[in-house]
Amino acid sequence: MSQVEPRVARLRRHSRARAKVKGTTSRPRLCVFRSLNHIYAQVVDDSLGHTLTHASTLDPEIKGEAVGKVKAAKAGLVGSLVAKRALGKEITQVVFDRSGYKYHGRVKALAEAARQEGLKF
Repeated sequence: MSQVEPRVARLRRHSRARAKVKGTTSRPRLCVFRSLNHIYAQVVDDSLGHTLTHASTLDPEIKGEAVGKVKAAKAGLVGSLVAKRALGKEITQVVFDRSGYKYHGRVKALAEAARQEGLKF
């Protein structure tokens, strides 16, 4: 029995979820990507194929505030920033796309911070 690479397994899980999770104009998709050091979130309207807003740990608004914090705390900052930007564009409801990652740790911190800022999902 051969083992599947973790990245390939995640991409398989992601493609299975993406077959069901679609972002519409009324309820776009909040998509999360985790790298080793950073976390990225974007709000996407799949019907148009446009990214409506985004945030990451590389944003200048977060960068100074994130220094010296653990990754989960940085993810919380990203979640609150993407929620503020989405609410600024009058997006109140989203579909959460965790991209094949477990709803745990950084992904969970981002989602809960976005919910606290007022995004509904």
